[in-house]
Amino acid sequence: MAHPLSKSFYVAGALLALALPACTVAPDATGVEYAPEMYESLAYEPLRQTAFNSVNAFGINQRTPAVATIPRGKLNYYTHIPKDSVKIAERILHQPYAYTKANLEEGKLLYSRICLHCHGENGNGQGLVGVKYKGVPNYATGEYTKMNDAHIYHVIQWGKNRMMPHGSQVTPEERWKIAMYVRVLQRGEGPDALDKLVAKGPTTTASDTTLTAADNGMTPTSQAGSRIESETPGMGNTKGRNGAAN
Repeated sequence: MAHPLSKSFYVAGALLALALPACTVAPDATGVEYAPEMYESLAYEPLRQTAFNSVNAFGINQRTPAVATIPRGKLNYYTHIPKDSVKIAERILHQPYAYTKANLEEGKLLYSRICLHCHGENGNGQGLVGVKYKGVPNYATGEYTKMNDAHIYHVIQWGKNRMMPHGSQVTPEERWKIAMYVRVLQRGEGPDALDKLVAKGPTTTASDTTLTAADNGMTPTSQAGSRIESETPGMGNTKGRNGAAN
């Protein structure tokens, strides 16, 4: 003879078995989930943060990129040449674009948007900002006439003296085309000299190198990224190592 308590267990189990399916919202519902964050990660919105993030540093969702990494698609933004090594840039970097009418016109347009307010329409430092703050060079005088494309490119990327870096604002292609147009202004004839450089390049102004005999033997000892090969456009036609780092 079965104990009354055993019968109670059987009845309770049967009722529970019947009740459980009725509690589900849908036939494919998973029911109660234990620690769902383990397999359904919570997405952080870097630009729409509303609460303190207790996991990431400084309580923010936006994470700082790992040291020595380059964002996908941004390889060309980095030349591995330090800010204070313009002479190295002059020797290593090379203009990858031809002096065509289209490229020079684009360089002129970019110059008018980004550089004209300081450097002036004629490259003489007489832009509205240049007049007010002084110290903006005249491309057609002194040593400024000897700056090659790579020198100009490097200064656009890193800045110089009171000029702030523009590397994050101007793409590598745009830097080269601006440099190309600056070579026009080095002639001292203003924008009218543009047609004289089409196809021929800057052969009638400064040579596309400003190196002295001493510079030619200079070893790039202050470059970052030692012994790393680079496929970056503008670095020449062959692979080259970046030298030793001090």
